[in-house]
Amino acid sequence: MLKNYDAIVIGSGSGMLIVDEFLAHGLKVALVDKGPLGGTCPNLGCIPSKMLIFPADRIVEIQEAAKLGIAAKITSIDFPAIMGRMRKSVRGNQRHMEQAISQLDNLDFYKGEGRFSGDYTVSVNGEEIRGEKVFIACGSRPFIPPIRGLEDSGYLTNETVLGLKERPESVIIIGGGYIGVEYGHFLAATGVRVTILEMADRLVLAEEAEVSALLEKALSRRLDIFLNTQAEEVRKTDSGVKVTVRDIKIDARREIAARELMVAVGRRSNADLLQLENSGVETDKLGFVKVNEYLETSRKNIFAVGDANGQQMFTHVANREAAIAANNALHDDKVKMDYSAVPHAVYSHPQIASVGLSEEAARAGHDVLVGRAKYADVAKGEAMMESEGFAKAIVARDDRRILGFHIIGPYAPILIQEVVNAMQSGGHWDEINGGIHIHPALSELVPLVLNSLEGS
Repeated sequence: MLKNYDAIVIGSGSGMLIVDEFLAHGLKVALVDKGPLGGTCPNLGCIPSKMLIFPADRIVEIQEAAKLGIAAKITSIDFPAIMGRMRKSVRGNQRHMEQAISQLDNLDFYKGEGRFSGDYTVSVNGEEIRGEKVFIACGSRPFIPPIRGLEDSGYLTNETVLGLKERPESVIIIGGGYIGVEYGHFLAATGVRVTILEMADRLVLAEEAEVSALLEKALSRRLDIFLNTQAEEVRKTDSGVKVTVRDIKIDARREIAARELMVAVGRRSNADLLQLENSGVETDKLGFVKVNEYLETSRKNIFAVGDANGQQMFTHVANREAAIAANNALHDDKVKMDYSAVPHAVYSHPQIASVGLSEEAARAGHDVLVGRAKYADVAKGEAMMESEGFAKAIVARDDRRILGFHIIGPYAPILIQEVVNAMQSGGHWDEINGGIHIHPALSELVPLVLNSLEGS
């Protein structure tokens, strides 16, 4: 017998915000998820990775303490303990969420893979359920490129690397995006010999070119980075793997060996697992669910949020999308999703944070002013002997709106927040410049950048 619900939510990451909102309205909800509950962020992404990166940051800070006149030595790094602490936290969060789910009234949890079997109908574990509203919040998974021998040789991803119990002697990471550089930082800090292979001519392509350049310079002190390099073939060996790589610029090939191989070349939507062809929901050529500015799909009353739609694949974006989608499904006063002031961070060492447009993108549609300042230009940065980190602002010449802001250096994800708040409330640089900033503090870097604007 077909069971009917006010809403079906596929995915328990950002989807839980939708579940909670519908339950708060006294409506009956079906949650479909194969597990683990909570989605990517607390189980395989943001939280566990940052639990690894935090001790890595402390390690590198100790190694760099000599510049401050401190002679410090790391006597040991307990890799199994660091990994074990992370996994213990993940298991605890999973148990807590399972208990919370079981206590919610008006919620039926279907543990399994859901697939559309017809209009607004989902099949899970052989049972069919129907929803007046359906929310696709199924997340994403690592994209695995078609490299010869890769599947036969075995590889790690940002998900399976969390299962490591012993520190490998060496790791090759295919991909120099944010996942590659974050795990490259962690592994190198713990004593692993790390090699990053990146096809493009710089790391973290989404960032400003000068930010990428400084990141490469800093990371190259601790690990090997090969840009303009394509992995063509992987072979399993007695001691690990060998990767045949091609230098794209000169068309030369060489082999690089390591104990482990990690693939970090991006992620793909899980929407292809849902048999969307049975629902009429359209996807783009990359498999992401098409949505409009209200997060609605091509079918009325079916919404898609988070990594499934591929708009901006960050947890904080998914959570905002979920709140907006729930509002638009429940109320007539529909709200548009605004991506113009979405910040993001890269927890490499040095850290990176950005919001808004790059200089190149801004110049395509605006007459701009550009400001730059180094950490060392403010008293706190000088005290830290932070000689390389900097911030960059791109501002519209006519009305002084902040179009983009980019930081690389200590605490960048914290420093960017003031800019984000200003951009969301109008975005004029005087909203920041008019505030009183603590002296001496790193936050003085933000108004200093805006007071160094120049035309070109």
